[in-house]
Amino acid sequence: MVFEKEFRTALEEELRRQGLTIRELAEKAGIPAATLYKLSSGERDVRLSTVKRIVQVLEPRYPPFIAVIAAKFLLDEVEGQKITFGEQTCIIRGYTANSIEECIIAAVKAEKEGAVGIVCAPVLASMVEKIVDVPVAIMKPGKKTVLDALDVIGKRIS
Repeated sequence: MVFEKEFRTALEEELRRQGLTIRELAEKAGIPAATLYKLSSGERDVRLSTVKRIVQVLEPRYPPFIAVIAAKFLLDEVEGQKITFGEQTCIIRGYTANSIEECIIAAVKAEKEGAVGIVCAPVLASMVEKIVDVPVAIMKPGKKTVLDALDVIGKRIS
């Protein structure tokens, strides 16, 4: 009970200090407004993942980032780039993985470090979605990528 009361009080004070409404915080944090209303009234217990999202909005230490889980050669091309969605700018942070186990570990680590979303291969996306509380998107290979791979195979078998 003490944590709930302190959380509610701290949230109300911080919203007042920053001139934000619960609805505005919900939008910026990607949390349903109804969830925040329930948290602020004590009707619902606070989840750690929700607290992380709220803190990222109210006290951002690092710019928001989207995790990309892939082989190193791909990450070298995209890591560190910035991408803007509306008013929010995110940095792309790479997580190298070369096996299914490494991908799962990378997804958990990315979420723990504050990723606002995760991009990974199609074969992994359904598993990753079951273990993290952030949006997951599929990285679909393009025609050129497939043709390049076919060229490599062609050179090896000829």
